[in-house]
Amino acid sequence: MSSSQPFIPSSPLSPAAGNTQRRKSRFTFKHLAQLSLCSTSCPLRVIAHVDLDAFYAQCEMVRLNVPEDKPLAVQQWQGLIAINYPARKSGLNRHITTTEARKLCPELIMQHVATWKEGDAKWAYHDDAFKQMGTHKVSLDPYRLESRRILALMKEVLPDPPIQKVEKAGIDEVFLDLSAQIHSVLLERYPELSGPPPYDDPSENLPPPPTTALDWNTDALVDLDSTETEDDDPDWDDIAMLIGSEIVRSVRAAIRRKLNYTCSAGVAHNKMLAKLGSAHRKPNQQTIVRNRAVQQFLGDFKFTKIRNLGGKLGDQIVETFGTDSVRDLLSTSIEQMKSKLGDDTGSWVYHVIRGDDFSEVNSRTQIKSMLSAKSFRPSINTPEQAVRWLRIFVADIFSRLVEEGVLENKRRPKTMNLHHRQGGQMRSRQAPIPQGRRIDEDMLFDLAQNLLGQVIVEGKAWPCACLQLSVGGFEDGVNNNRGIGSFLVTGEEAKALKPTMRDSGTDRAPIAEAVRPEKRRKLDTDGILKFLVKKQGSRDEHGADFGIHYDLADAVTTQVPSIEDSVDPEDSSGYQSPIIGGHTSNFGGQSGDPRSTETQAQHNHPSPRCTSLPQLHQSSITTYTCDRCKKIMQMAEKGEHQDWHFARDLQTQERASSSAAESSARRTSGCTQSPIESRGSSLPAEKPIINAPNNSSGFRKVDRGQSKLAFGR
Repeated sequence: MSSSQPFIPSSPLSPAAGNTQRRKSRFTFKHLAQLSLCSTSCPLRVIAHVDLDAFYAQCEMVRLNVPEDKPLAVQQWQGLIAINYPARKSGLNRHITTTEARKLCPELIMQHVATWKEGDAKWAYHDDAFKQMGTHKVSLDPYRLESRRILALMKEVLPDPPIQKVEKAGIDEVFLDLSAQIHSVLLERYPELSGPPPYDDPSENLPPPPTTALDWNTDALVDLDSTETEDDDPDWDDIAMLIGSEIVRSVRAAIRRKLNYTCSAGVAHNKMLAKLGSAHRKPNQQTIVRNRAVQQFLGDFKFTKIRNLGGKLGDQIVETFGTDSVRDLLSTSIEQMKSKLGDDTGSWVYHVIRGDDFSEVNSRTQIKSMLSAKSFRPSINTPEQAVRWLRIFVADIFSRLVEEGVLENKRRPKTMNLHHRQGGQMRSRQAPIPQGRRIDEDMLFDLAQNLLGQVIVEGKAWPCACLQLSVGGFEDGVNNNRGIGSFLVTGEEAKALKPTMRDSGTDRAPIAEAVRPEKRRKLDTDGILKFLVKKQGSRDEHGADFGIHYDLADAVTTQVPSIEDSVDPEDSSGYQSPIIGGHTSNFGGQSGDPRSTETQAQHNHPSPRCTSLPQLHQSSITTYTCDRCKKIMQMAEKGEHQDWHFARDLQTQERASSSAAESSARRTSGCTQSPIESRGSSLPAEKPIINAPNNSSGFRKVDRGQSKLAFGR
């Protein structure tokens, strides 16, 4: 069977024109697919790090319209926190005082940062701020605002998400994952990459790039490793890096043209190399670290300059191996590092110094907390002073919350903390931020005042050397939340929503009308009387439905007796029934009572709403007719009614047994009067129960599982 596709050699070498042969790419169609997904393990991955040059100094230069060749430094109290590049040529750095800076560079322009003045509700630039350290607090809001503008412009230049992946790493630096955008450019420029892989096998190698020379423009290229030469043909990772450098160059040009800021950039395979590259050539340049140049690039670095390799870990490595150079440490095997530093740390260090970093560009870096603080020199001594500083702290925090998206309900904090230091004692108080309210300055200020009040009430609050206010516990806000009012319509809008099927003459209207059940007429009610007496002219609600026809005028209606009325005044036997909650009730007749047992059952029936209805033609399935007393009641009351009859049967049987025992005792002892007769009463002759089951005693037989109740004992 012949193949549906022409044979394509899968070996690294494929025949080219003439007698020459050209190597295939080292990369596969699988790698190309991973590039579109921004996979951290993709060897074609491209990451950029954009770093603004002397950002605070640039902000002041742009604000004050200072020429770029003029030296300028940003001052905070008596020190310097930012120095532009013309001033650095005079030997200035951030570790010298303002006095020393003036001596080194007499023409230096020193601009103090904006400050919050005690009692003010807004930060501002004050000429004498450096003299007011006790009553002013530093504000970095002007720089945050400019950082926001720059980030917004970057996102405007880049494609929309999900192709765009931007991570704000700081107020003046940003990481860009350009992989997905580069993938789309590759497919556009090189159509041969768009087709399916040979034999539909993604592990097949990509065709070689059609070009043998790349124009890197004005970028600073890191020299290749000693085993590589520029004469080697470029592969697809070089093409991807070139496209990435073009994208970064366009972003930097837009920032320069629209906002007048310069920035440096590094383009490499991962975040670690890109960050080192952006600082390699400054200012206003970009450095390309190709995959074939990683060892050459890292060899000249001290590993303590690499992120997470400084501090205690860096000191430990220097002490253990006697060097701080990456090049010297490369000769150490992974087994040696694991034995000296531990398995996890040793393995991590081994790969980091070789340029391996698989950290992801996170487009949503989550802030965990925000802090605004002030150390007081001299200390403050009154609540009024502390409240004024709280107002400043709240305004400072709220401006950053706005940047985090609190106004759009993107994220919001859950708790507020106040730290108060008096002498050597630090006290903290915490309170939840109400989740059902919109966050604003007034709400945060009231909450901060309450926390301060708690500290003051405990005593020993003054003098205060330091106050810190923070918010934390950030969570994503709830979006698209609607109140119940949004689901309701009124007026003309409600009329417009009424169904118009009947007016439109469609076929569905008659069908809907035919299947719609007729509503029952609401019956007039007389309160609780409707449960006691049937009115003349009224009908049972379900009677007509089931063919019951009777004349209510001739019906005998029995009123439900109250518990007190259930006691027969002519009965002096004293028997009590436990069936009616401990109240006295007569179940037996007396010898002088003309009423029969059945007649008493009709008048002393404990079951409610029991009515005798003659002339019934058909029994209702919702009612029950007792075959012993002929009473009609609801089916739900059937069980209670049968229990009542059973209790009467037991009582009658008990009384009959007692009478027989007394008669036998009287005959045996020769007595002429029974105990009951001595009380002036005689026992009547018991009549058999109507409709009672036939048995030898004439009474209802006790069912299995039941026992006789000892009435009156």
